[in-house]
Amino acid sequence: MEKFSVDGHCSCGQVRFRLTDKPLFVHCCHCRWCQRETGAAFALNAMIEADRVVLLTGAPEAVLTPSNSGKGQKIWRCPSCRIAVWSNYAGAGDRFHFVRVGTLDDPDRLPPDIHIFTMSKQPWVVLPPGVPAVAEYYDRERYWPPASLARRRARLETL
Repeated sequence: MEKFSVDGHCSCGQVRFRLTDKPLFVHCCHCRWCQRETGAAFALNAMIEADRVVLLTGAPEAVLTPSNSGKGQKIWRCPSCRIAVWSNYAGAGDRFHFVRVGTLDDPDRLPPDIHIFTMSKQPWVVLPPGVPAVAEYYDRERYWPPASLARRRARLETL
C-alpha cells in the first residue's frame, strides 16, 4: 500500500506542515457560521489525528474563536499572514485537527466526502452528484469508511 503524504502552508510560507496519513473524513460545511468565518460559501476541512500533522516550519498560534455550538474552537493561524491552517473543535478536542484543505499544496487530492448543513448553502452552489449531502450534521457510523471509524476509536481509547 502506498504511503499517503501531502504538504501544506500558509500564504507567506512561514508555517509549513505535512499530513502523514490520509484524513479520516473531509467535510464541506455550508453552515452560515463557516460562511462568515471563511468569507466564502463553505469551509472544506480534512479531519485527521493531530499527531499525523507534522509541523515542518514555523509555529501557528491558537486563536480562541466562538462557535455555533457555544463551546468555541481554536483556529490555528500563521502569526505573520494570519491564514488559518487548521482548527480544533471542542467536541474533538486537541486529538484531531480539521485541516483547511485550501492550504494544501495539492488540495485537489482531498475532495469532500460529504456536504453538511446544506439547508443553509448558497443557492448558486451546485452540489455534485454521487457525494453525500445532508441538511444538517450526519451519522458518522453511516457515512465514514470502516477504517476511519477504527482509527477514530483507537485515538479516543489512547487519550
